[in-house]
Amino acid sequence: MSTPESCDPEPGKLIPVVDHARCEAKRDCVEVCPYDVFEVRRIDDADFAALSWLGKLRSVVHGRRTAYTPRAADCHACGLCVTSCPERAIKLKRAG
Repeated sequence: MSTPESCDPEPGKLIPVVDHARCEAKRDCVEVCPYDVFEVRRIDDADFAALSWLGKLRSVVHGRRTAYTPRAADCHACGLCVTSCPERAIKLKRAG
């Protein structure tokens, strides 16, 4: 996949943060990210425990799957993940 020219050339300034209570694991972020930052997998027990009862219900309905950012430091802040997420579960935040 080619990289968008609007991406920040220096990775790691901004990182994507996933709201696990909103994420429905539809994989849009995985598909659009030119830097392979995302993966969708079973939600970690600690993250599941931290969800509200509504968040837990939503997670169970979606197979207890969510997006994670194991390669967040590779993010170039192009924002494709943010705009592609139908649940608006991803935000870019300053690293640090």
